[in-house]
Amino acid sequence: MCTLHKIQDFLHDYKKIFTWPFVKGLVTNPAQLPFVAFLIIVAELVINLLVVERVPYTEIDWKAYMQECEGFLNGTFDYSQLRGDTGPLVYPAGFVYIYSLLYFITSHGENIRLAQYIFVAIYLLQLCLVLRIYNMSRKVPPYVLVLTILTSYRIHSIYVLRLFNDPIAVLFLYLSLNLFLDSKWYLGSIFYSLGVSVKMNILLYAPALFFFYIVNLGVKETIKQLLVCALTQVLLGFIFLINNPVAYIKGSFDLGRVFNHTWTVNYRFLDVQVFENNCFHLTLLAIHVVLLIIFLPMCLKYFKSYCRLKYVQQQFEPQINAKNLANKKRSKLNKKEVKQKLNKNENTEETLSKEQESFLNSFEAMLKKSDIDKGTKKSAKKHPITTEIEGKTNYSINFDVLSQLFILPMFIINFIGIVCARSLHYQFYSWYFHSLPYLLWSNNYSVITRFLLLALIEMCWNTYPSTSFTSALLHICHIVILYGVYNKISKELKMASKLE
Repeated sequence: MCTLHKIQDFLHDYKKIFTWPFVKGLVTNPAQLPFVAFLIIVAELVINLLVVERVPYTEIDWKAYMQECEGFLNGTFDYSQLRGDTGPLVYPAGFVYIYSLLYFITSHGENIRLAQYIFVAIYLLQLCLVLRIYNMSRKVPPYVLVLTILTSYRIHSIYVLRLFNDPIAVLFLYLSLNLFLDSKWYLGSIFYSLGVSVKMNILLYAPALFFFYIVNLGVKETIKQLLVCALTQVLLGFIFLINNPVAYIKGSFDLGRVFNHTWTVNYRFLDVQVFENNCFHLTLLAIHVVLLIIFLPMCLKYFKSYCRLKYVQQQFEPQINAKNLANKKRSKLNKKEVKQKLNKNENTEETLSKEQESFLNSFEAMLKKSDIDKGTKKSAKKHPITTEIEGKTNYSINFDVLSQLFILPMFIINFIGIVCARSLHYQFYSWYFHSLPYLLWSNNYSVITRFLLLALIEMCWNTYPSTSFTSALLHICHIVILYGVYNKISKELKMASKLE
């Protein structure tokens, strides 16, 4: 009899797949992203393999990477002596170890095809981490991610045709974000620091992460996390620090490094003299600081809300699970057995009080009204917090959507760093590409405007060499996105303050 019920339930769920609401939800409902995410991963596997097999590899930095690592493997631990055809080594120790491993795996860097397949795996792993964040936040409709991810020529080129170190740094970054969402603080800090050890751009997230530590952990625990990050850097760079500490720090964390105007994507319209001028660099730094001063207080409020609601989750989830488990057991008993069970466990069973049930219902109403669950309003109507199953109440809250209160501040602080960057090279697109849909769906622009901005940004990054027009256009798109996010966050916080 039990088997018959399971078969009936399976057939009932299976039939849902062929209904119009389910198919429509696969396109528009962020809550149904998991199924679409699987299809995206499969499609990306096929696309990347086709790119590797049919598109010629272009040598840019891979040979230089191998030369730099070869010097290390030959016993040179003085960073000032490590260099390749493109110049001295300018990345931290994590880069050296990872590319030294690739040096051995790829027969001293000669087996380019194998290296490309490794980067296909890196890209797919990162994509899984990215899609997990989008699935948790339920912010962006599935069709947006399909169109954005699958159609980017530049991103596929960066990962599997150029073999840059940027994708590896970004992989560690997304892994750390997932760990922070799971409240695995020490692991998150270690992998964040590993990302920094591959390329310094991951530090763009540091201002937001610091305040996230403070709000969630307090000063004492924040110091511990910062020590974990610092200790990771010291351990990785130890062999270089004991040989020539000045050369290592200056070489791998050189904040004053001058970029080559030849490769710039965002400042082609400037003369070389202006582009390399220290006054121009200081001006950009000042703008960066001002934008951080504007946005960080907003981010701080988001983090505080995230922390409070995480506390609510910890308080209510065990009771919700206990109540649902009890309801599930009752549904399997006949009426006589139910009465016996209730009488027997009347004094021991953990239940939700009327006040707690009232809170759950008010919490649902808050989620529906707030922007946190705006992307899933339709699904919230179909899947309310309390539902009737065979006469029994089933309680559920999708606490995962609270991740929006963490992810948006992290993405926007990184985006500010990119807007104010002294130069953007083509591989730098990987620093923020996968966060663009999230940022665009965190403003009040129309869908057409959002896709137009995505298309224009992609065009700017695909134009080689960059032109004065594409560089200026890229800045305009960035500023429009930044203003849109600021405008929406401001309105939300004003509304929240009125409710309080």
